[in-house]
Amino acid sequence: MSREQRGPNEKLGAVLALAGISNAGLARRVNDLGAQRGLTLRYDKTSVARWVSKGMVPQGAAPHLIAAAIGQKLGRPVPLHEIGLADADPAPEVGLAFPRDVGQAVKSATELYRLDLAGRRAGSGGIWQSLAGSFAVSAYATPASRWLITPADSSVARDANPAEGSGAPLKVGHSDVQKLREAAEDARRWDSKYGGGDWRSSMVPECLRVEAAPLLLGSYSDEVGRALFGASAELTRLAGWMAFDTGQQEAAQRYYIQALRLARAAADVPLGGYVLASMSLQATYRGFGDEGVDLAQAALERNRGLATARTMSFFRLVEARAHARAGDAQAAGAALKAAEGWLERSREGDSDPSWLGFYSYDRFAADAAECYRDLKAPRQVRRFTEQALSKPTEEYVRSHGLRLVVSAVAELESGNLDAACEQGVRAVEVAGRISSARTTEYVKDLLHRLEPYGDEPRVVELRERARPLLMAPA
Repeated sequence: MSREQRGPNEKLGAVLALAGISNAGLARRVNDLGAQRGLTLRYDKTSVARWVSKGMVPQGAAPHLIAAAIGQKLGRPVPLHEIGLADADPAPEVGLAFPRDVGQAVKSATELYRLDLAGRRAGSGGIWQSLAGSFAVSAYATPASRWLITPADSSVARDANPAEGSGAPLKVGHSDVQKLREAAEDARRWDSKYGGGDWRSSMVPECLRVEAAPLLLGSYSDEVGRALFGASAELTRLAGWMAFDTGQQEAAQRYYIQALRLARAAADVPLGGYVLASMSLQATYRGFGDEGVDLAQAALERNRGLATARTMSFFRLVEARAHARAGDAQAAGAALKAAEGWLERSREGDSDPSWLGFYSYDRFAADAAECYRDLKAPRQVRRFTEQALSKPTEEYVRSHGLRLVVSAVAELESGNLDAACEQGVRAVEVAGRISSARTTEYVKDLLHRLEPYGDEPRVVELRERARPLLMAPA
């Protein structure tokens, strides 16, 4: 359905010309983006002509899909007002701002927390459906540069205004912050063991809305406020990581940006680096290796002399992942060597942050294997994968599944079809126990690599075992 505007939509026509998208091309892109979110759309070149020449305004999620489609071509976010559709059904570009002012930062984060609730109402479609496909790596440029310039706010003490919330504002204390930290610790365990799409993980956005938002809007001293912003940043980054794991890239991006802003208010530079490392991994996973390098190096540069050895090791490892995806074997190798060196320097008594508890030599070996997979060096993949799989643990189930898939790819590229299928079967078994779109994508990639051997009984068996996993709703 559409409703009519007054006269032609010259803004939309101008941006389409700038992006070099034809009417038929835009219709196809919008339909494809809709299909990715379970929407059946049948727009064609005539539909687009009506939007441009007659000013017709499509209803529902379509305006946001149009903006997303054009944004993908231009490589940057496209707000609705730029294409003359600001009067369409509202889905604000919430969460993309990185305000300089602390008060505005609180407003930006809490708006995002509240909006996510609408996206989780049964049958509503929600905001994330409307923003389908709107991830743009360029949206990280301003947050990263502002954090590099000022990684810590001067003061965050706050006297709440009763008009900002319902009832009397909260007086926040350390016990309130501790509850958030405990929630973050629990969420990390849930995510590692059950995947980002598990019902336990889905409670993190609810915790942000119900618990963190009222505290951020309350009254607190500078000391308590720093701790509150730090705990909220950890939970917000976790919400982003879980969204990333379930394929909701647009939601993850917004959570990450707000997490980085909250980390700045916390004056926690290593935590800010951790958020940047998460951004880097997302950019790398999405195919933006060069941007992934920039984000990882931003984390590194600001943390020299501040972060622990194990933290610096992880940042160098993330940098190596990005270099490998960009195809730079020399830079990837150097970053891996540096990451291993930092890890060897770490000691049991170091004051490592709690959020780094997952990182050990096993994790280093697992990511090193993925680096060499991207660089097409199967012997190195096998060497590091064997180390990564040497100590399987029930605590990091998803990670174990990903390592099995990487191992299967290495065996296949080494000409060992039997071993590849054996590892693939084990990976499918693990993937079936968790809710992780990322793990499913790894399995799909393995099956794609096995297509030349499609008639082999072992491959047929693996494909059949994976069928329930691939047919499960996202």
